[in-house]
Amino acid sequence: MIRLALWIIASLVVTVLIAWLAAVPGTVTLDVAGWRVEPQIGTALFLLALFVVLIIVLWSLVRWLMRAPGALARRSRERRRIHGIDALSQAFIALQAGDAGRARHLARDARQRLPNNPAPRLLEARADLALGEMSAAREHYRALISDDRTAMAALLGLYEQARAQHRTEAALTFARKAIALEPASPWASDAVFGDLVKRGAWAQAVAMVNDQPASGRSERAAKQRKQAVIETARARETEISDPLAALDHALTALKLIPDFVPAALIAARIHSHRGEVRRALSLLRRVWRATEHPQVALLYAGAQPGAAPTERLKRTRELITTPPRDRSSAMVLARAAIDAADWPLAREALGPYIGEPTQGIASLMAELEEGETGDHGKAREWLARAVRAPRDPCWTADGITSDEWEPVSPITGRLDAFEWKVPVTAVSVPVSDTRPMSSQPDDAPAIAEPQSGTALPLAPREQAQ
Repeated sequence: MIRLALWIIASLVVTVLIAWLAAVPGTVTLDVAGWRVEPQIGTALFLLALFVVLIIVLWSLVRWLMRAPGALARRSRERRRIHGIDALSQAFIALQAGDAGRARHLARDARQRLPNNPAPRLLEARADLALGEMSAAREHYRALISDDRTAMAALLGLYEQARAQHRTEAALTFARKAIALEPASPWASDAVFGDLVKRGAWAQAVAMVNDQPASGRSERAAKQRKQAVIETARARETEISDPLAALDHALTALKLIPDFVPAALIAARIHSHRGEVRRALSLLRRVWRATEHPQVALLYAGAQPGAAPTERLKRTRELITTPPRDRSSAMVLARAAIDAADWPLAREALGPYIGEPTQGIASLMAELEEGETGDHGKAREWLARAVRAPRDPCWTADGITSDEWEPVSPITGRLDAFEWKVPVTAVSVPVSDTRPMSSQPDDAPAIAEPQSGTALPLAPREQAQ
């Protein structure tokens, strides 16, 4: 309403102004090339305004004619760009749908329509890779490396191609180049780190982990876990050849993860070998309170060099109460009791679990029956049950079991793959490191070893010696 009123007022003002100009007396004389015109002032102003409008219209027409070729070219380029983007989108959809041939055709069309856009060429390389045309894909990727916008994507494509062709060294070369361009690249870092882990280059691996940023709590925890596992791997590698260095690595791992059982076992063994029994026992007690891991209890029992079976049983009972709180503790206590010929205690420890025995429980019961009563028939019966019984927890990774904790899975090469749990298959692998614990200096004290026949799935290197 206000706009309408303002428009009416403006119209009235303009009308009044025009009427006033038309009524102003006087003439304007124009003398051009012998032509003389003397119109009224209002008429002259009207003709002047008409002339200005005509000039503007003519100039606009001339400008349009001059700009028409450029405008047509821009419109054509815009149409090509729109069609190119549409072809690129359709190519991406076709590639995701598994139609690599159509994706490559559309990518080539998009590449012609978008000559300055590297995305169509990258998509065409992906399509060539999906079609198995490795040489064509490699040429595209190598051309894209020179462009900063597509260098990382091209290196990733070359890396995946090399892996598909089982060219491990070439794949690692591309991953290292990617790290040089973008140190925080996840896929490149994982590839290089995985290679270091598989080769056992622990010093370089831990340095790489140390350089990785960790912002959130979960990222910091994952980083500390990796560091602890690598330090434990370094300790395990040098436990025999350089015990002091191994002890430093194990203690570093325990600072990162105070209850990390593999590191605690290595550190306790080294303390015991050096005659530092109290330190070993203190460390094992602390880790036992946090984990109640059976290997910790077994090593605790034999931490004193030359200890008799009765002494080992006494130490075991310092950690494990009667009746034991779980099956693994019961097996450790029964193992020590059988070694010490304390048959009632062994039977009391195993009693709650003989209704549904595992392989370890059944084997211990067979040994108990034979040692206490000499009943070979019952012993054979328990051994037959052990064959069909469920398995006990042990170090397991990727469907296989190992006699001891390993830092890397022998199947996938994944770091920190082994877990102490019940295996889901019966496949087992021998210990990769066959170094016996007995390969110590002659003057080094040995930790007492339990008697043979144990049913516990405990690693030889982590048993008490």
